[in-house]
Amino acid sequence: MRNSTIYLAGGCFWGCQKYFDLLPGVVETEVGYANGPTANPSYEEVKRHSGHAETVRVVYDPDALPLPALLDAYFRIIDPTAVNRQGGDVGVQYRTGIYYADAADLPVIEARLENLARQYDRPLAVEVRPLENFYSAEEYHQKYLEKNPGGYCHIRFD
Repeated sequence: MRNSTIYLAGGCFWGCQKYFDLLPGVVETEVGYANGPTANPSYEEVKRHSGHAETVRVVYDPDALPLPALLDAYFRIIDPTAVNRQGGDVGVQYRTGIYYADAADLPVIEARLENLARQYDRPLAVEVRPLENFYSAEEYHQKYLEKNPGGYCHIRFD
């Protein structure tokens, strides 16, 4: 079977990328900016609320890591009820979102979110939309926590 791709926004993309890289079945990750109104934004533009979400492109082997399991892993590292923030990061660029390139993924996403919603007494704030665009982040952001082991991260890895 061929690999599949999904785009996941979960706050600062540094920790999200490291987390997904540790999951068996994830083949490749790349951090970037998704579903914003302009082409090729810089990190500085995104920080000034360009409308893009810090997002990780996750390429995975669906035989080793089915989409429902990947989504459940994603839900473990986010607060799905937080609006435009995760951890200490606040702003529209830190919103949570699941952006799909394959329309066949939508029913799976909706079913997992429905299951997740039963665990909360507040509404979920996870944006679910087709991927409109994705622009690779600057090279220094790629695998940032591997290059900078003491770097800030809202995700705990212990």
